[in-house]
Amino acid sequence: MTSFDPSRRRILQVAGASLVLPGLAPAVLASIKDRPQLTDGVQSGDLLGDKAMVWSRCDRPARMVVEWDTRSVFSNPRRLVSALADASTDFTARVELTGLPVDQAIFYRVQFEDAQSGVASEPWFGHLRSAPSQRRDIRFVWSGDTVGQGFGINPDIGGMRIYEAMRLRLPDFFINSGDTIYADGPVPETLTTENGRIWRNITTEAKSKVAETLADYRGAYRYNLMDENVRRFNAEVPQIWQWDDHEVTNNWSPSKQLDSRYHTKDINALVGNARQAWLEYSPMRRQQADNGGRIYRKLSYGPLLDIFVLDMRSYRGPNDANLAEKPSADTAFMGPAQVEWLKAGLKNSQAQWKVIAADMPIGLGVPDGEVSPGVGRWEAIANADNGAPKGRELEMADLLGFLRQHKVANTVWLTADVHYCAAHHYHPERAAFQDFEPFWEFVAGPLNAGSFGPNPLDGTFGPEVVFQKAPPAQNTSPFAGYQFFGEVRIEGQSGEMTVQLRDLDGVVVFEQRLQPV
Repeated sequence: MTSFDPSRRRILQVAGASLVLPGLAPAVLASIKDRPQLTDGVQSGDLLGDKAMVWSRCDRPARMVVEWDTRSVFSNPRRLVSALADASTDFTARVELTGLPVDQAIFYRVQFEDAQSGVASEPWFGHLRSAPSQRRDIRFVWSGDTVGQGFGINPDIGGMRIYEAMRLRLPDFFINSGDTIYADGPVPETLTTENGRIWRNITTEAKSKVAETLADYRGAYRYNLMDENVRRFNAEVPQIWQWDDHEVTNNWSPSKQLDSRYHTKDINALVGNARQAWLEYSPMRRQQADNGGRIYRKLSYGPLLDIFVLDMRSYRGPNDANLAEKPSADTAFMGPAQVEWLKAGLKNSQAQWKVIAADMPIGLGVPDGEVSPGVGRWEAIANADNGAPKGRELEMADLLGFLRQHKVANTVWLTADVHYCAAHHYHPERAAFQDFEPFWEFVAGPLNAGSFGPNPLDGTFGPEVVFQKAPPAQNTSPFAGYQFFGEVRIEGQSGEMTVQLRDLDGVVVFEQRLQPV
């Protein structure tokens, strides 16, 4: 068995090197200017059993060639070739590695071969650790909200360095909880922040306006991938992506009214372009359901952990006052099909811990303006009513009641969205609705965006704020340090879970230990 060597990680970050390692022979040798270019690094994701996805992007029509081995010298590489990457996918490509040995270091290198000439690019290297089949220690991180409120890549502070703080934790994988881009958030050259301090951005044409066309959305993903911290992180940490609102536009739902910045007023047109770009740029295994566009999925990571990745955006009803007393299409949040999928998956899960990766929190009020004067419109589940479940809370009450009825234990909710960090404990003794077992919800973020909060709690499901850390003012810049990610460790022998919230520099600001039942 090949042991995991963290020191290898920095060795792998060689992009555009003239070095050709043993066993690596480009199809055709050519000068640098004639060779295809890997424009955006590499990513891996969606580890599942003996499989993993590898993603990259080229500058021209080409086929991606991925070679992987359990040794960084690639003495016995396995070779896979993608379908043609061309303009129809914005020259992105992915392949699925299969037959990976269990729980081992996997080194991979990516090249593109020109579709016409066969000329090969220089290699870009990546690393992952395959999923376990037996109990062992697990460490992963999660967060969300990247390049929001105009805070982009600032070279004065070393770019989006929270990604480096996460990389240095050597996680097995990363859950990106949504707002992977801010399609509605242009990035100006400068912003004036607290105390008059100037924030300076690297800028691009694609990020100079709100995204509407497919090219606009693609450009927003490419902007984030310009950051060296992000590229280094992507090459070393497998990812699990989900989406939320800013991949399309702020607080979008079927009732979204687009503002004057948009030439189109058709929210569905934006959603179509946004979903296509998200699917092109995420290192996700494509699913056949929903015409290939389904995002919610389950990923198993050995006997200790199942991850249920939710989509709280695609199937919701319109954002409204959220006070309906009976379920209907308008009260849907995850939607009936996804709820039934989640119930069945949680009921049948044999894993000790069931992590539910949610793109929005359960008990925090997230406002979306007003339906009418004095009547709030709500973006998430909660409605600030504090009483019996209404509106979208009906769906959550049904789910929580099901979990209690079927004795589904050890569920933990992880989320982002609200741009501060918090730990919430839900208990029926504090709740208006009491047909559920106590559980925890942990909130992290943002990664590189304005900081906000704290949001008000809704008492329907009895949440208690055990911890929160929010900025002293709304839309505080990353200069102020209120950027957060979460870390989860599961001890292989005892099964104990430790959840930590960490700041921009990776310093722990909160820790909670959870014992399995």
